[in-house]
Parts: sequence; structure tokens; C-alpha cells
Amino acid sequence: MRFVPRKLFLTRGVGVHAEKLTSFEMALRDAGIAQFNLVRVSSIFPPGCRIIPREQGLQAIEPGEIVFVVLAESASNEPRRVVSSAIGVSLPADPSMYGYLSEHHSYGQTEQEAGDYAEDLAAGMLATVLGVPFDLDRDYLERREQYRVGGHIVDTTSISMSAVSDEQGRWTTVICAAVLL
Repeated sequence: MRFVPRKLFLTRGVGVHAEKLTSFEMALRDAGIAQFNLVRVSSIFPPGCRIIPREQGLQAIEPGEIVFVVLAESASNEPRRVVSSAIGVSLPADPSMYGYLSEHHSYGQTEQEAGDYAEDLAAGMLATVLGVPFDLDRDYLERREQYRVGGHIVDTTSISMSAVSDEQGRWTTVICAAVLL
């Protein structure tokens, strides 16, 4: 049996609890995906796949279903520590080719910083496969223009989540996921 996903949705969530596992569960609930059996996969955006709204994706699957995800998570129980996670997406101009999804987990970054970093990771991976020359020493915005100038990368996006860890030392977990359907 071959399975190549044709749809994908992005989601994110945050959870706080005294137990690390329960804070992860709460983050999954916040993201709307706790009721599924999640299977982590690597970071290929399938050829011909399209991104759909979260609500549309959630309606297409049922509780208990095995669902494939690219998942980024970060957690801490250190009071006031900033935890962040992000999923970056990079799509080639040719829809018959595959793109990339990247997972990023960090401390101390804002949502914007984590999202930009994940997007840059995905674009960099795709650029190397496509043979697009780029300079890693340039900052993200300059590289973004390099990617687009060649006409090989049509779009990049990201979803990110940051939170400040609970002041009482409870676990705070943030997740971002690309759910493949």
C-alpha cells in the first residue's frame, strides 16, 4: 500500500501542568489533535499536496485515527523561561516536486523569530536539493530573496508558538504540527 498525502494542515498549541506528559497532552488538546494516534514522520512536503485550513482538516479525520504529523515541541518547568516551537514550509515552483517541512524547537525566541528560523531551515533544505546557490552568512531576509530570485522556490510559510513558562514551576509545553492527510 502506498500513501502519499494530498492535504496538510498546520496547527499549534500550548499546555501547562505539573506533569510534563500532561502539559504535552494539554498542548495537543489546544492544537485540536489530542484525540488522534499521532505518528511522527520526517519533513517532506509531498508533491501535489496542498495546505488546507485547520478546521477543514480536523473534519476529515476521526478520533482514534492514525494520523501522520511533523511535530515540533519545546517544554520547560523553569519559571519564566520562554519556550518556542515552529514548523517551516518551503514549496517548489514545480508542484510535481516535493518540498520541505522543518521542525524547530528553541528557548528564548519570540514566535516571529522561531517562525522565521523554521521557514529559513525549510527553504535552505529545498534550495540545496534544487541547486539554488545561497550564502549561509547572509541573514534570513537576504537569503529569502536569493531563494526567490532563482524562481525555483515559489512559497515559504511557517506556524509558530511561544509561551513564557509558568511562574510556579509547572511544565509549559508548546507544539506546532503539520498534519498530513
